Amino acid sequence: QVQLVESGGGLVQAGGSLRLSCAASGLTFSSYTMGWFRQAPGKEREFVAAIAWRGGTTYYAHSVKGRFTISRDNAKNTGYLQMNSLKPEDTAVYYCAAQLRAGCGTDDFGSWGKGTQVTVSS
Repeated sequence: QVQLVESGGGLVQAGGSLRLSCAASGLTFSSYTMGWFRQAPGKEREFVAAIAWRGGTTYYAHSVKGRFTISRDNAKNTGYLQMNSLKPEDTAVYYCAAQLRAGCGTDDFGSWGKGTQVTVSS
């Protein structure tokens, strides 16, 4: 059974940092591009970042580029999202997922975790 479990969310002041983790089981983690998405209340789930299976190629949404860093440790079946210079507009539930086909839409990813809440206070 494929399972992705996010952790590391919490409450932080604007300008602060958090590091999210995504622990994978039930799949050959190293074979998949891994992505992070987020969903704020009343908004659609949106792409945040993705990292290719080898870890050499990364992709970022414009809104987080330069502040967030995605990485992975295939030996630990774990992905990470380092979030710096956080803003109140970064407040959302953050999800990780495995890419099923080319693209950065929610339909291109699957095996979604349950998410972890990130709240940034002003």
